Amino acid sequence: MRTGAYILLILAVFVGVGAYNLRHRTIFSCSASGYASGSYLGYCNTSGFGDFDHGAIWFGLEPDASRAAGSAQVLFLGNSRTQFAFSSALTNDWFSSRSIQYYLLGFSHNENYTFEAPLLRRLHSRASVYVINVDSFFQNVETGPGKAVMSDDAARSQYEDKRNWQRIHRALCTKWEDSCGNYGAFFRSRSNGAWCVTGGPFPNEPVSYIDRVDPKAVASYIAAGRIFLNQLPSERACIILTVVPTAGTPMGTARAVAAGLGLKLVAPRLDGLGTFDKVRLDPKSAQRWSAAFLEQAAPEIQQCARDADSQRAAQSDSSGNPAFGPVSGDRLGYL
Repeated sequence: MRTGAYILLILAVFVGVGAYNLRHRTIFSCSASGYASGSYLGYCNTSGFGDFDHGAIWFGLEPDASRAAGSAQVLFLGNSRTQFAFSSALTNDWFSSRSIQYYLLGFSHNENYTFEAPLLRRLHSRASVYVINVDSFFQNVETGPGKAVMSDDAARSQYEDKRNWQRIHRALCTKWEDSCGNYGAFFRSRSNGAWCVTGGPFPNEPVSYIDRVDPKAVASYIAAGRIFLNQLPSERACIILTVVPTAGTPMGTARAVAAGLGLKLVAPRLDGLGTFDKVRLDPKSAQRWSAAFLEQAAPEIQQCARDADSQRAAQSDSSGNPAFGPVSGDRLGYL
């Protein structure tokens, strides 16, 4: 009798541990509330899932997202601060009203050009305008996820597993919300790359600015920037640098880098901005700041988009085929 009870107790412990691990160390630690038509889970802040976004785009596991990024007329490059600054209805409405296709191709883990440069080649990007958040973008240090997807032979199968788990996660956690956790997560729109954050709570902090220049960073960023910018297909006048506000915005360094590269820096400095997690702009601040950015950058964005459209039309007329079209699966070369 005692032996039977003991066995039941052990089984109960195993079941409890398994349930705890599922709830706190896997994809089920995060809510499914960010799934919407055309969105996928890009990141769940738990050791058993973590990043999916890098592999989703790199391996073409989200082909609609890869195609949208590859065919966008305007590409935003940078880190998560870039993503949250422009992930809003305001940005979408601004571009939609001008019939300009854009994509937010920023990534978590403070991603930089060491990943985004080969990614752009992989996507066959032919954007006419590139907006680059200079804050850490030209750091010559590979991030964990970026290095993994580019060089780890096992990475693809691991990211495929993460994609497959999302189907179960969405089915279970949308039907029984209380069965899943509320860890921090973000979901990416396949059509324009915008992020939607869920979970929390997050501590906030006001935006601040650092006007002093870091000479060592400036020299390193300019050297890397020249190499990266020479690989882009667009005119230099159609490459816009910015620095998204945060707590300790490196404004002085950004100005010096832009001057050294001979590019325009569009970085509105507004009062009263705040972050939702001490790093990224809260939604209200993001709306204000992105509106100011788009107002200042509008002449370049619209002119470069018009010029590119005219060039494509001329080439289409002369050859009988469009110069640039939506990126197809076979052009991606890895689907």
